[in-house]
Amino acid sequence: MPHILQPKHFKLGEKDSAELLKRLNISKAQLPKILATDPGLPEGSAVGEVIKIERKLGNKSVFYYRVVV
Repeated sequence: MPHILQPKHFKLGEKDSAELLKRLNISKAQLPKILATDPGLPEGSAVGEVIKIERKLGNKSVFYYRVVV
């Protein structure tokens, strides 16, 4: 169970990952990395999956993306 101050982590599906990479015009290798042992990852996260991280800044949400290594 994640800590209350920890940002939310979500796994992206293959379709969503492909759309993100196409929109950003990058490959998975160019995304920042997150270790498979990171305690914030959703259960069942596998190497190569793209993770979406949501951080709240005031009334806005900011999203970051990482690839599991």
